[in-house]
Amino acid sequence: MADDTAATIATDARTAVSRDIRKTALDPNFWYPVARSADVRKGKTHRCSFAGDPIVLARGRRGVFALEDRCAHRQVPLSAGVVEEETIRCGYHGWAYDASGACVSLPYAADCSRAATGVRSYPCREAYGLVFVFPGDAARAELTPFPDVPSATDSRYKIRYLNRRAGCHYSFMHENLMDMNHQFLHRRLMGGIKTYFLGSRRGDAWAEATYSFRRVSGRQPFGENFILNRGKWRFKRAPLSAEALATPPGDRMVIRTDYPYQTLKFFTAGAREPALDLWNCYIPVDRAQKINHTFGMIMIKRPAKHSFLLDLFWPAIVWFTNGIFAEDRWICELEQAAFDAQGEDRNQEIFPAILDLRSVLIENGLPLPDRG
Repeated sequence: MADDTAATIATDARTAVSRDIRKTALDPNFWYPVARSADVRKGKTHRCSFAGDPIVLARGRRGVFALEDRCAHRQVPLSAGVVEEETIRCGYHGWAYDASGACVSLPYAADCSRAATGVRSYPCREAYGLVFVFPGDAARAELTPFPDVPSATDSRYKIRYLNRRAGCHYSFMHENLMDMNHQFLHRRLMGGIKTYFLGSRRGDAWAEATYSFRRVSGRQPFGENFILNRGKWRFKRAPLSAEALATPPGDRMVIRTDYPYQTLKFFTAGAREPALDLWNCYIPVDRAQKINHTFGMIMIKRPAKHSFLLDLFWPAIVWFTNGIFAEDRWICELEQAAFDAQGEDRNQEIFPAILDLRSVLIENGLPLPDRG
C-alpha cells in the first residue's frame, strides 16, 4: 500500500510539472477577495464569481454572507432578488434563503422541507476593506491561513484599492509583475530604466525575486517620484558613468508569489519598512480561466514630515499607476491572444525567476476542467 501511495504521488508530481501553465486552474481552497466592502451595500445584492461559479454577496445586520447565485427553484440569479434582514428572497417566486443557504420561506407554502437542500453557501470574511470567500471545501476554511497584510491596518500607510479585470489567464499577471525586465514596455511613462536582477529564491509554495533600478534616460514621473523618493524631489538625472551603471543602487524591490497571492515591496536604501507595499490576488472569473479580476491594495507610506502631501499628490499617483496597469493589461491580453491562436504555451522562457514562478503555480495548481 505504501508503495502504491508513493507511486501515485510521484505520478501526480510528474503530471503537474508537464502541465501547460495556461491550462492550470487556481486551487479554490484559499481565501479569495471577490469584492470591495464598499461595493456590498446594506439591503443590496452584489454579484461576483470564481472560476465560472456565480456567487451573490449580501450585507445583513450580522455582516456580509455569500451564497450560490442560483435559486434552487428555477435557477434564476438570486442577485436579481431582494435582501431582507439576514436572507435573500428570489425575485421570481419569493423563495428566501438564509446565510447558510437553507430555504427558510416559501410565500405559497407553509412547509419549506420540499425545497431540498437549498443553495450552497460560502465561508465569508471581511478584512482590509475587501470581502473574501472560500470557494473550495468549506470544511477546510477554518484551517486555512487568512491573508496577513500588516500595512493595510497601519495608519502610516495610505491605501489605493485595485479592482480591475483583464482578459487573460491569471498566470500572465503573476509573470508580468515578477519579471521586472519588461520596463521597456513602460518607456513612454517612465523613460529609460536599467534593471538590476539581484537574485531569486523559491520554496514549495513560493517564489521571489529581488531587483534594483537606475534611470538612464528621460524624466521621472511625478507620481513615481513621490512614491519612491518620499517627497525628496529628484527630477534631474545626473550623467551616469560606466562605473555607476555597473553598480546597483541601494534601493531594493522584492516581488514574491506566496501561492496564490502576490506581493511587491519597495525599500529605499537602508530602510526596514517598505515605502510601497503592494498586495495582489488574481481571481479567475470564467470556467476556462481566461479572464481574471485583480483585487489588491497599493499601500504607500506617508512621509515622516508633512504627511499631508501624500493626500495632496494622490491624483498624480493614481494617474501614474493607472497608466502602468493599463499597459500591463494590454500586453498580457496580447499574450493570451497568442496562446489562444496556438492552442498551447510556446513561450521560450529563460529567466530564472519566471521559471521558478511557473513551477510554483503549476505544482500548487490543479488541472483545468474540461472546457468542452
